[in-house]
Amino acid sequence: MPVAFVVGAGGQIGRFLLPRLLDAGWQVLALSRQARPPSTHPRVSWVVGDLYGTMPELPAVDAVFGLGPLDGLAGWLPAARCAGIGRVVAFGSMSAVSKRASTDASERRLAARLLAAEAALAAEAARRGAAWTVLRPTLIYGAGIDRSLTPIARFAQRSRLFPRLVGGGRGLRQPVHAEDLATACLAAARSRQSDRRIYPLGGGERLPFAAMLERMREGLGVRTVPLPLPVPLLRQAARLRRGRDGAYRLAAAVERLAEDLVADNAAAVAELGWSPRAFRPDAACWRPAGEVLRG
Repeated sequence: MPVAFVVGAGGQIGRFLLPRLLDAGWQVLALSRQARPPSTHPRVSWVVGDLYGTMPELPAVDAVFGLGPLDGLAGWLPAARCAGIGRVVAFGSMSAVSKRASTDASERRLAARLLAAEAALAAEAARRGAAWTVLRPTLIYGAGIDRSLTPIARFAQRSRLFPRLVGGGRGLRQPVHAEDLATACLAAARSRQSDRRIYPLGGGERLPFAAMLERMREGLGVRTVPLPLPVPLLRQAARLRRGRDGAYRLAAAVERLAEDLVADNAAAVAELGWSPRAFRPDAACWRPAGEVLRG
């Protein structure tokens, strides 16, 4: 029976990956920063640890699934007390490339940190004789706990107002469902072709930012009134906030409304057999997905 060590089991992707691992016959060691009651599933065990602090000693594992911070995983790996690691499948982000030239210094630092973490993870996995794969997703949705699309949807469901961009928002987006990322993660763990590979992962459809918002509105399950947000006005607001906290980040976000933030899925489709869904969210996408590992 293969053994998986899952970091970030309670996050967006973990909520969909864990049932798939169990269905496929894996034994799961799931990391938690705090002690949890024993799992009701016989093949799931919680282990307590912190990637940035004290980590437990582990038995040999067939795969480490890094669904949490990539720099934390890369930092833990050199000192990992583990009898053996067969392979590492870890999530980074397309921000590693899309934010390298951002006008916001903190976003440029994020991109640099992601790229450095990818390189460190690859080097340490190779030193340990473990296969490795890095997955770079675009905008993640579907588990109801993201900090990008879900807050917009919940605001609209409460207020019955939905933002509609005017005079902009033509940059393409490629939102990807967390469940599809879990599928890609398991496929990468099974594929020999995925060793020493970095896969961009976007959803099955590319939409202008404004059209993406409209798709969200259509699937909310409640009627809403459009709340016009003129993009030129947002740009002016960003200029007026210059010098204040978050001003550069706001300006960078507004400028990205005109940029295409997409991923080329060709390699993942060809080598992993991946087939992500089109962006047709319903109301369930904005509610927290159930955790299968509750005690």
